[in-house]
Amino acid sequence: MNRMRLFTPGPTSVPEEVLLEMARPVFHHRTQDYKTLFAAVNKLLQQVLQTANPVVTISGSGTAAYECAMINMIPQGGKVLCLSNGKFAERWVTIAKRNKCQITELKAEYGHAVPPEQVADALSKGTFDAVTLCHSETSACTVNDLQAIAAHVRKTDAILIADGITSVGAIPVKPDEWGVDILVTGSQKALMLPPGLAFLSVSEKARKKMESVTQPNLYLSLPHYLKSLAENDVPWTPAVTLVRGLHKSLELITQEGMENVWKRTAAFARATRSAAAALGLKVFSSNPSDSVTGIHYPAGFDDKTFRGALRKQFNIHIAAGQGSMEGKIFRLSHMGYVDAFDTLGVISAIEIVLKQQGYSFTFGAGVAAAHQELAKLVL
Repeated sequence: MNRMRLFTPGPTSVPEEVLLEMARPVFHHRTQDYKTLFAAVNKLLQQVLQTANPVVTISGSGTAAYECAMINMIPQGGKVLCLSNGKFAERWVTIAKRNKCQITELKAEYGHAVPPEQVADALSKGTFDAVTLCHSETSACTVNDLQAIAAHVRKTDAILIADGITSVGAIPVKPDEWGVDILVTGSQKALMLPPGLAFLSVSEKARKKMESVTQPNLYLSLPHYLKSLAENDVPWTPAVTLVRGLHKSLELITQEGMENVWKRTAAFARATRSAAAALGLKVFSSNPSDSVTGIHYPAGFDDKTFRGALRKQFNIHIAAGQGSMEGKIFRLSHMGYVDAFDTLGVISAIEIVLKQQGYSFTFGAGVAAAHQELAKLVL
């Protein structure tokens, strides 16, 4: 019997301590007990998101939080500069279109980052209400230079809205230091929870901008969330069980320390990329994110057959390519509740299935290359 091992970039595995915490009896949210719990959660969220700004918690997916950010920062007909280099960045473009925004889109091919100098050039040619981007574009396994982009945006009146859904808790992101006005993330990635919660930090610049925007949505009304947050409360019914689990997962993360979390995640990513090179496989992205690695299939390989063999034989779950890369790559997450031996294990399983399906390589080379990288964590 093989236990399930999730290497999908969301949902990710959830620690046993968190699962046990969520199994405790549900309690009513309009109580001091909930406010006390939520106050502790809010302080921990600020540590993990590296911000002194308020962090709003929404019962919903990361998309809910990102849409909340956009509709509260960008008036209908407003101007938005959208950086697009993958499926999720394209989703934020769709939200802007549905909100009847005037869109300037800076596009890069999947697997390539949007150059910060292109952002600077676009900002010099017009004024914008907001700039949107994915920090770690999950579909393309690519990281954008958020720090450099933020340096350009902070010189303007535009609000920088960053998708940190697969960067927060996995790779360095410092919204206050860099000048990111709204940073969005979700529970089911590096925060080691099931899906169902989303978060956004809100800078003073963003809070001032919010005051000038009128939007008709009630559930995603950011002023309502911020008003309740000041009292460690929520405007609408929260996912109490998930919030209880969140408290435990945030404790685990902060006890390890953010620098250590970033170091560990980076080591797993380097080990995986080294293994791919040793096996003669090509890493997909030209600017890879440490949160998730994309690897090209050998010629003639079928995506569903390959991933299906990993599931059937080892109960290992990896992700397919998305958008234009569907069927061309597979993706491995390095976020959250994963350790060095999980990383070695998935590489070993990949080698076995590659061999079974007729790929020619030096068996064990990937594991050996990964082991050399992972040994640096302890030697």
